[in-house]
Amino acid sequence: MAYETKLDPEDHIYLEPDELIKNLKVSTAEEASAKLRDHIDNLENVSLNVAITGMTGAGKSTFISALRGLNDDEEESSPTGVTETTMVPTMFPHPSMPNVKIWDLPGIGSPKFKAKQYLRDVKFDTYDFFIILSADRFKENDLMLAEEIKKKNKPFYFVRSKIDNDIRSEKKKKKFNEQQVLSKIKDDCRRNLKKLGDPKVFLVSSHELEKYDFQALMDHLEGDLPEHKRYALVQSLPVCSLQVLEKKKQYLRRMIWLTAFGSGAIAMTTIPGLAAGCDIGIVMAFFTRSFQAFGLDEKSLQSLSERVNKPVDELKSVMKSCFANGITVEVVRTFFSTSKVDIAMKVEYVLSSIPLMGALPAGGISLGTIFHLLSKGLNQMADDAKAVLKVAGLE
Repeated sequence: MAYETKLDPEDHIYLEPDELIKNLKVSTAEEASAKLRDHIDNLENVSLNVAITGMTGAGKSTFISALRGLNDDEEESSPTGVTETTMVPTMFPHPSMPNVKIWDLPGIGSPKFKAKQYLRDVKFDTYDFFIILSADRFKENDLMLAEEIKKKNKPFYFVRSKIDNDIRSEKKKKKFNEQQVLSKIKDDCRRNLKKLGDPKVFLVSSHELEKYDFQALMDHLEGDLPEHKRYALVQSLPVCSLQVLEKKKQYLRRMIWLTAFGSGAIAMTTIPGLAAGCDIGIVMAFFTRSFQAFGLDEKSLQSLSERVNKPVDELKSVMKSCFANGITVEVVRTFFSTSKVDIAMKVEYVLSSIPLMGALPAGGISLGTIFHLLSKGLNQMADDAKAVLKVAGLE
């Protein structure tokens, strides 16, 4: 039998707890809950190692800082300079997702460059994929490295950086046409890379990720990565456009189902009051992750403020949800105080007090309640993030 919980007219949540436990290949609700929690932990903590390489002066350090949502002059950013600043592989963890690691690899500009030796020296197997940067034409060393990576069956991507500089320079000409300039640059890069077949080239500005091919690059990375690593990639991206925001929201909504099922399994333990105590922690953890992923935390807003030259207070002024000042226990408890949720939790408590008979419907009510709470909170935070993007001029 399927149990239905309707908390809002648009919510239709169905759960068969006995089937859930059967599919998880466990014998008890406690084991189901533990297995679901392990699955969520694995998704959230899967390692992702990104290698950034290219010729000296290609803008690797600035690109790495941009991927991490930082500005060049922030303390945690990758050091920049007119000379080669990276002599050995240097790892930079993502500020809010330490399991995502971006590696600044040594430049490949030496006349005596040997691709095979280079990949051995930088420990090739460490990385999930390589991004090869160039600020102008891709050189012979770029091609040699790509060919060697290709032989080892690992993804690599060509990124033509500093496109904003090219556009500013071309704007001085009388017959300036931005699309023609971009097409010319891309075609020129492809001609230099014809030895590799027809590799895709992405035009990117590290100072304006919302423009040009950054989103297309991320879409290709997402499609090429194993499924369990896509979540880490998408959640680590800086919120620089509505497309990135919507992508993050899609992945977080998938996590709502896992979290809600975990809550339903907890309720099936038939220990009165256990679910309510655990649910707050579950919701707190999910909301905190979402808040950071949407770039609504103080540090992310400060970085955005500096990048778009808008005061932090102006950005925060459009955040209308109860999460505007952060995620706290008090804020989460307000979600449990609404009449519909309060009634659902009281019914769950009574049902879970009845040995065996109450376990299944209690699980369904818990799942419906938590799904409702997480969906409602996620939508409110997404609306805040959209409003911030609009004020920042990045919508």
